[in-house]
Amino acid sequence: MESILTNARLVLEDRVVTGTLVHENGTIRAVDEGRSHLAAARDCEGAYLAPGLIDLHTDALEGHFLPRPKVVWPDARAAALAHDAQMAGAGVTTVFDAICAGGFDQAKAERRALYPVMLDVVGEGAARGLFRIEHRVHLRCELTDPTLPELVDAAIAHPELGLASLMDHTPGARQWRNVEHLKVYLSGVGKNAREIDEELSARAERGRAAVAGNYASMVALFSGSGIVLASHDDTTPAHVAEALEAGCTISEFPTTVEAARAAHEAGLATIGGAPNVVRGFSHSGGVSMRDLAAEGLLDALASDYVPASLLQAAVSLTRTSGLDMAQALSLVTRAPARLAGLEDRGRLAPGLAADLVRFSLVEETPVVHEVARRGRRVF
Repeated sequence: MESILTNARLVLEDRVVTGTLVHENGTIRAVDEGRSHLAAARDCEGAYLAPGLIDLHTDALEGHFLPRPKVVWPDARAAALAHDAQMAGAGVTTVFDAICAGGFDQAKAERRALYPVMLDVVGEGAARGLFRIEHRVHLRCELTDPTLPELVDAAIAHPELGLASLMDHTPGARQWRNVEHLKVYLSGVGKNAREIDEELSARAERGRAAVAGNYASMVALFSGSGIVLASHDDTTPAHVAEALEAGCTISEFPTTVEAARAAHEAGLATIGGAPNVVRGFSHSGGVSMRDLAAEGLLDALASDYVPASLLQAAVSLTRTSGLDMAQALSLVTRAPARLAGLEDRGRLAPGLAADLVRFSLVEETPVVHEVARRGRRVF
């Protein structure tokens, strides 16, 4: 069935124009400047119409399975569907659910137990058409876990697996290179000084023992697999050089401008956390993504731990970092589509998927009015 959306502020690759978009059978058929006067045309009342957002890394799925410490939601399917609805409401039409293979905190037994459950429910939801939007798997490979190889081996053939990242959360390294920031974080989740010291000591010892061997194993496993590989929390140019040698194409959440600049020079794409942009700074002492955007060192955004931050961050960059709306929205549409090898979406162009988000601004706040996946309204 043909749908005509007119009087919309179309967010194109290089500009925003007032125009009309026509889609049919899940595919964009036409994108034209100017208003349609056909009776069947639906007036968008000047709202923005952009490609559906593409989120390469969100940790939000796990939050629906573990809504409180030690509380595991008993219905996995219901938890996944709640997450799906949340992502659709944030304007996302393609999401890579970040699922942890291993963990840096051995006390989180629930996370380990939920690993196969989350993999299974994403696969089931996709296969049975239960989700509003498209879900894929982003495998977070925690290099500090000695059991990582067997965990990844169990997931390598998952039909939705499209992205993997190599993570090292050893205290004193990368994200937690400043241990004082980690101590503040741990105190914020209710640990006392003795518990913090004991955990840091155990995590450092375990991490140093596991990382090197796991890194080599993961590089060998993913080489030639067709799965997009990302490094995580690059802090130094040496980390970027390692990532390049390992076959990574993405530097995810670089923590310093030096690392982001090295990634840019090496041809690795940088993905920044959208919450960092919205807040203006990192929660763990890393570089501000606003600064990277202003220097042209930010290639894409991911929602990380706040789904609604994706659209909000893109819009905020038009105020803080000198980007226009087309440039800012490309960080959450066209760029992540390209990085994930999804050439059928991420732009408003004839022949591409009719994945769409219609939103307006109330002062500085984006308000999502409608989301369509393959032309079908899902929010």
